[in-house]
Amino acid sequence: MPKTPRSSSVASALDRTIHEPIRLGIISALAVNERLTFNELKQRLDTTDGNVSVHARKLEDVGYLSCHKGFAGRVPRTEYKITAAGRRAMDRYFAHMLALIESVKGS
Repeated sequence: MPKTPRSSSVASALDRTIHEPIRLGIISALAVNERLTFNELKQRLDTTDGNVSVHARKLEDVGYLSCHKGFAGRVPRTEYKITAAGRRAMDRYFAHMLALIESVKGS
């Protein structure tokens, strides 16, 4: 399907940080849960420790999620929460995706 000028501009506006599937999964899971642990994210996304770690760090580096490391008894526990900036970025991302879908409907 050829790109129209409108669909090209909308696609280029997508937040590349969120657009990666694992990061989109992390942001989406945290948008509907107040907080999730590292292991909960790993299980929900059916992925590896390395994937969660790398992608959560990228989201944390841009300020889209916060990370709290502590202990549950003697066991290390890492919890993540979406930040206000992360929620705004996610809302913008989904608005851009809807605009992209609408722009190619008429093509």
